[in-house]
Amino acid sequence: MKIIENTIIKPLPSEELIERKEKYWHQTLPDDYKKFLMNNNGAEPIEAYFVYKGLEYGIERFLCVLDKVNLNNKNKMYEINVVEGEIFDRLTDSEDLIGVEILPIADLGNDFLCLDFRENPESPTVCIWDDEESGELDPVTYEVAKTFTEFCSMLYE
Repeated sequence: MKIIENTIIKPLPSEELIERKEKYWHQTLPDDYKKFLMNNNGAEPIEAYFVYKGLEYGIERFLCVLDKVNLNNKNKMYEINVVEGEIFDRLTDSEDLIGVEILPIADLGNDFLCLDFRENPESPTVCIWDDEESGELDPVTYEVAKTFTEFCSMLYE
């Protein structure tokens, strides 16, 4: 995948930081996505477009992992935990959920690209989370790819 190098958010996350986030989310990220995060944290892609059911979507920016999120950090609005926290009650159908089932990984404008752990936590699919259609405790998602690598192969300029 081609990305705009100067948009990578640094410092890049370490394996240890990603492991801490995984414990917080109660999920294990797929290896292909972890590698992407450790090299391209929060980057804007050059190959930003993909088609799902005849509609073209564009990735504005991948979300990032930050060790510390503070009010002065200009990238805080792209941090996975910040985004997930803002829309949490619309990403799950369980009030009692501990961790995440649907994890946002990229900003699509109004919607988010996500990893969906609901069917198979060991191998999450990539989906579009539909902001307009989703309600509180009623997420609406559309599976786009079986893996993050498969999703990346769908992207074009």
